[in-house]
Amino acid sequence: MSDDMPYSGIISDLDKNRALRDWLRWQLGQTEQRVRELEIQEAQDRARRERARAEMSWKIQPQRSSSTALLHRGGCATYPDQVGLISREDAMVALAEPDIEPCGVCRPETGLRS
Repeated sequence: MSDDMPYSGIISDLDKNRALRDWLRWQLGQTEQRVRELEIQEAQDRARRERARAEMSWKIQPQRSSSTALLHRGGCATYPDQVGLISREDAMVALAEPDIEPCGVCRPETGLRS
């Protein structure tokens, strides 16, 4: 502090508002970071739930002209289509059909036959 500017101990309204503005900017940055973290966490949780659901489901790969239809576990990567997942009961019915075979990779019959 210089000798020609005496200290009065009073902070001006302008300085108070500048300090408040800076603090609010910092607070906004912290909140935006937390929102980004929560959005990532939510997306990861959703992906985990979808994977778990797929693993507890089955799917049928339609018959092609040169092959039979295949029954897959819901998470089988050899047939990545996730549309039309079916229940355990429906998978058991499908496996009993003569024109549907189990996938040799994911072995969907495991756990279906009691």
